[in-house]
Amino acid sequence: METFQLFFQQLTQLYRPFESQLNVELSKHQLYRAQWSILYYIVNFGSPTLVEISNYLGVEKPTVTRTINRLEELGYVEHIPGKDKREKRMLLTVLGKMVYHDVRKTVDQFEQEIIKGVSEKELLEAVHVMKAIRNNLVK
Repeated sequence: METFQLFFQQLTQLYRPFESQLNVELSKHQLYRAQWSILYYIVNFGSPTLVEISNYLGVEKPTVTRTINRLEELGYVEHIPGKDKREKRMLLTVLGKMVYHDVRKTVDQFEQEIIKGVSEKELLEAVHVMKAIRNNLVK
């Protein structure tokens, strides 16, 4: 097997179990990965539009709209005025910020558990490789 084939085979074997177990961890907070990803994006990248979120997640805007609607129902996010009337920017509410910090602890604990035995250097190399591959995908 070629090295690149081995890499993608391992990536495929990693992704599904990671996503599945992450959803188990998030379910302790009545959230799913898609919802968590949006909360994460808002906290780390400011008050995005729905288009910016959909580009970040690589999904269609209607998918983001449904997820945002659910987060609004939960009281975690709210719309704020954008540059023009059609632009909807998202912001975490006070409750959303509290939930984010609570869930962040759960996710950090989970992620630290699953990277045991992997050095900081190896993690940084993996991050670099994944960024390069993603850049090749989204040219």
